[in-house]
Amino acid sequence: MAWLDGRPAAGLAVDDRGLAYGDGLFETIKISQGQPHLLSRHMARLGEGCRRLAIPCDEALLTTEIRAFAKALGAGVCKLILTRGSGLRGYRFPEPCRPSRLLIGAALPQYPEAHAAQGVALFPCVTRLAEQPLLAGLKHLNRLEQVLARAEWDDSRFAEGLMRDYSGRVIEGVFSNLLLVRKQRLVTPDLSRCGVAGVMRAEILFLAERAGLACVVTDVDLDDLYQAEEVFLCNSLYGIWPVVALEAHRWSVGPLTRKLQGLLANQTGIP
Repeated sequence: MAWLDGRPAAGLAVDDRGLAYGDGLFETIKISQGQPHLLSRHMARLGEGCRRLAIPCDEALLTTEIRAFAKALGAGVCKLILTRGSGLRGYRFPEPCRPSRLLIGAALPQYPEAHAAQGVALFPCVTRLAEQPLLAGLKHLNRLEQVLARAEWDDSRFAEGLMRDYSGRVIEGVFSNLLLVRKQRLVTPDLSRCGVAGVMRAEILFLAERAGLACVVTDVDLDDLYQAEEVFLCNSLYGIWPVVALEAHRWSVGPLTRKLQGLLANQTGIP
């Protein structure tokens, strides 16, 4: 199931800048009972990306299209791809700029229930994230770092990979954000240089602060990670996965992780 600019379609034009240059943004939205989850957060991140990349975006129109698409899909995943549209060769912006709005529907991934209940092991990825503050936090179409990182392991013992930047700072998972608990504080890496500011990360920080838990966004190194009492991953499709292993280090699934899983389930229906 796919729509292009609000109508059923098979794909983008061959001269679309999203294909030629990765010139665009995307959002991955969970759909259940015909409704999009965390849509306001997805649209806020998309709007920030459009502002930084100077891509025109009619957010009201796009929101209406997403809601209609979600109703037609019923349940699954809606992937929104917004590109700068078609253009001639060369990096210069096309004038006029007519963005392409592509919505693609798919079934939800079938993640093992044990991931949320018992926790997961992280693979230590060698691929590092490059720093680019202009793009940091955005879900832009250039995902080759994540593609290369995910190719590093083919072992079912690892559900996710840990990614660091070239200074050695801990940033995120390959397709998840990372949070840890230290001294009753919720800590998450600073994403002002690189990484994706996930909508689930934002929702968890909001729920944690509302519950009276101190939250800190700061640089995190491996020592900080190893000294944490609890570690978990989050993602807009699966919610929260506790982390129980990275190389020789082990963590238990802690009470604050369980509390946040419960708050998230009550608020969004995602465990």
